[in-house]
Amino acid sequence: MIPGSATAEGTAAFARNSGADAANFKKFAGLTLSNVGMGTYLGEPDSATDDLVCKAIKQSVSSGVNVIDTAINYRAQKAERAVGRAISEMIQDESASRDQLFICSKNGYVTNDADVQLDFWGYVKKEYTDRGVIKEGDVTSGYHCMTAPYLSDQLDRSLKNLGLESIDLMYLHNSVEGQVRDVTRERYLDLLESAFEMYEQKRRDGKIKFYGMATWECFRVPDDDPQHLLLEDAVDMAKRAGGDDHGFRFVQLPFNMYYDQAMLGRTQKIRGERVSALDASAKLGIGVFTSVPFMQGRLLQGSMPEFGDLPPALRALQFIRSAPGVIAPLAGQKSQAHVSENLKIMKIPPMSHDELDTLVKKFTG
Repeated sequence: MIPGSATAEGTAAFARNSGADAANFKKFAGLTLSNVGMGTYLGEPDSATDDLVCKAIKQSVSSGVNVIDTAINYRAQKAERAVGRAISEMIQDESASRDQLFICSKNGYVTNDADVQLDFWGYVKKEYTDRGVIKEGDVTSGYHCMTAPYLSDQLDRSLKNLGLESIDLMYLHNSVEGQVRDVTRERYLDLLESAFEMYEQKRRDGKIKFYGMATWECFRVPDDDPQHLLLEDAVDMAKRAGGDDHGFRFVQLPFNMYYDQAMLGRTQKIRGERVSALDASAKLGIGVFTSVPFMQGRLLQGSMPEFGDLPPALRALQFIRSAPGVIAPLAGQKSQAHVSENLKIMKIPPMSHDELDTLVKKFTG
């Protein structure tokens, strides 16, 4: 198990020595983080994909990326193992050190293990229900569980998969989205508070440094939607669980030129004032990572405003990472060619606020 976690000194040194433009790093929570991150969502649960992901991570880090995002359910636990392998190999060949890398994972989805020869529900029965980790009624929507015993079990499995003593950021994965159809609002909020209390304990145990919420709908839908959640309420809950020094410091949500609600929709409130999800995050001291920058390639095939004489993939990344409040879009990339093309952006500074405002007015009409 590799000790340590991302540190102020380590991440700052990484930025200085990365060869990337200095403007392509953002300071947050005492760390220096690249404003493009590496995602690991897609791919078959096989060894060939493991090799591609491992190589892509090492290539990304050598290009100036120190944010790596995964989840225990991605490729049925194999994504985490590929990330762990890449970290171990980089440390062994001294191309990176643990204190330079910000490693993020997620739990909450019920997952099997692609390396275990059992069908999905056979694995769930053997590993979870027979051991009392999951009890009757704990699984909602057919795929989600956010009881403290399950989340604690999943964290320990993630640490083992990654080969790490500590994960820098552990997200609760699509919790509102996975619960709202089957439980009352009151029950969900009780589960959320219990999860935050558990994460605070794991911080004290040294198993995680921060925690957050990786979401699809809840922070960007209107407040009359059953999946809506006020970020301010979540922060208040974290303060009850961990005091002013609580570890709830990050969210992840969809944002790109098509999914623009996080910036343009006033779906949140801060002390009664209607604001966007990005504005609410900034006011509450929450860092934002964004998912689906390319909409799994579909966005690159459509029409996007042309600017900066950039190809479509770089335009997509440039728009997202230039938005106030966004730390980094998470680019899922496996082939050497895609990594090389996408990470040309690390040689280009983000847009200024004025340039972004001009662009937004252009594509919103």
